[in-house]
Amino acid sequence: YPWGYDGDNGPDHWYKNYPIAKGRRQSPIEINNKDVHYDRSLLPWFASYDPGAAKTILNNGKTCRVVFDDSFDRSVLRGGPLPGVYRLRQLHFHWGSSDDHGSEHVVNGVRYAGELHLLHWNPKYSNYLDAVRRADGIAVLAIFLQVGKTPKPEMKRILEEINAIKTKGKEAPFTNFDPSILFPKSRDYWTYHGSFTTPPCEECITWIVLREPIIVSSDQMAKLRSLSKNAENEPDLPLVDNWRPTQPRYFRMVSASF
Repeated sequence: YPWGYDGDNGPDHWYKNYPIAKGRRQSPIEINNKDVHYDRSLLPWFASYDPGAAKTILNNGKTCRVVFDDSFDRSVLRGGPLPGVYRLRQLHFHWGSSDDHGSEHVVNGVRYAGELHLLHWNPKYSNYLDAVRRADGIAVLAIFLQVGKTPKPEMKRILEEINAIKTKGKEAPFTNFDPSILFPKSRDYWTYHGSFTTPPCEECITWIVLREPIIVSSDQMAKLRSLSKNAENEPDLPLVDNWRPTQPRYFRMVSASF
């Protein structure tokens, strides 16, 4: 079923074709200090990424995505709340139509300019599609983008390719890239169990949301907004506001490592 972020096919309508979107473990959520539980048993997390695993960058009409080779454990996330090693499959961004909104998770009422998601799956399952059907199948590392005075030089590699993938369906080779250069200094995180923030919204994700945002420039955010959500032969429609509003937390615990 076609879905998007517009009035007629946006998040308010997703549940009609994807009923789990009305489930009780949906993402994103608002993270509030008053509801967060400090968990002293939470371990530090570690990522060891092989730059050679990066393959392509693409515009799928919904986001800008970088795809990695996940045929074996070459780029992995471990530790933190995770029971084992998880393989990096792709990273993508969510952003707004202006710098004052765009992130999916909200922290104490603050919505950032954007959010980076690094998606990993649990290789104890036979493949990615199998993992998506399991409660512990997927781990997403989420990093907020905050607009400041200085551009983040590490974002340059990705943004340089934007012109090559201007329109929906465009893909370009993207090799020799280690996404850990995008991490903030602090490893502090919140974690909770939730879902994909795009249909079908499967509830299989262990979220690791980093407390410290990375600082990007207004120009860098504008570069993301220069993408089009339409194909080359269609009218140019800017790809903006590709974020889902926060969902009810219900009974879920949000734990903090700090």
